[in-house]
Amino acid sequence: MSLELYNTTRKEIPQKKLEVIIENVIESEGYALGSVIAVYCGDRMIHRINREFLGHDYPTDTVTFKYNTMIGEIEGEFYISLDVVAKNAKCFGTGFENELFRVTIHSALHLTGYEDSDEDSRAAMKEKEDYYLDRLSFQ
Repeated sequence: MSLELYNTTRKEIPQKKLEVIIENVIESEGYALGSVIAVYCGDRMIHRINREFLGHDYPTDTVTFKYNTMIGEIEGEFYISLDVVAKNAKCFGTGFENELFRVTIHSALHLTGYEDSDEDSRAAMKEKEDYYLDRLSFQ
């Protein structure tokens, strides 16, 4: 079991809370934590990842790579742009930390197999995000 969390920015993030969120989502979805790397970065890094691996020439809030095909154990990595999280928090009228938690949950759900490629799957994923945000409230 290995969870590595990296912050490549100067912005402070609640690392322990993020680790709890990632572990809880993965385990609650019925998986064991194999090897997961979570990288919290800025727009430049995520833009480069999007361009290089997905062919998108713009930054997004998250990019997730699921590696394993073994049933029951999660191996993968995700990148979250703190710049996009801050912009989205302002746009959606929520706090930075709340949006950071939502995107982290979203990324962990991707590792467990959830997709958001169509309207129905996006709605199912949003429902799960809301569930975990409520369940893992640190207020």
